[in-house]
Amino acid sequence: MSREANEGVVAISGNKSKTSLIEINCETDFVAKNDDFINFVKEISEINNICLSNLEDLNSSKMSNGKTVKENLVSLIAKIGEKITIGRTKTFNNLNSMNFVYQHSVIKDNVSKLGVIVSLTAGADNDQVKSFGKQLSMHVAASNPIALRSEEIENEVIEKEKKLISEELKNLGKSEEIANKISLGKINKFKQESSLMTQDWVMEPKKKVKDIITELNIPDLKIVDFARIKIGE
Repeated sequence: MSREANEGVVAISGNKSKTSLIEINCETDFVAKNDDFINFVKEISEINNICLSNLEDLNSSKMSNGKTVKENLVSLIAKIGEKITIGRTKTFNNLNSMNFVYQHSVIKDNVSKLGVIVSLTAGADNDQVKSFGKQLSMHVAASNPIALRSEEIENEVIEKEKKLISEELKNLGKSEEIANKISLGKINKFKQESSLMTQDWVMEPKKKVKDIITELNIPDLKIVDFARIKIGE
């Protein structure tokens, strides 16, 4: 049976205009807190930001000891004795936007179990924008949206959800006509709850994220993109 690397960490690196997430997986939570493992993660997270999350470039990049990331990974696996892999990566690189980050279950410095980046544009870079950016990154961490807007949700995800709903209604013995009506309502709710702009704002659940943006009335405030990586998801 193949060994699974389902534990690990997420590291954040960069600055407000170029920011990256990288996930490094291992087999046990014990290794995820090992100093050699953490030091490796911290160094390659900085290299990953330079490489703009291009895994081919990352693997061939030299580390501080003169060896490539790939060579150091092989050595670390041999030393620790666990399967270690480079998982998901994401970089936001835009001089016209501002990136905000949030970490949950921090292990050390920029290394945690959950990392979030949100990218905003606005007509100003003031405390109000910074506060919203920080709160929005916390919202993404808690609410786990899968798209910015409902129309951006991948069709494959919608079809999978439809299938689950159909099976659920079939097991309840609903007629086809009633099942279709219920299914439509459930799919619309799924889209709303899965899209960042139409999610309930975690700091004020009676309002949507889009309502908060309107109320803030910050010139040209716009959510450009977001990324969220959590170990185990």
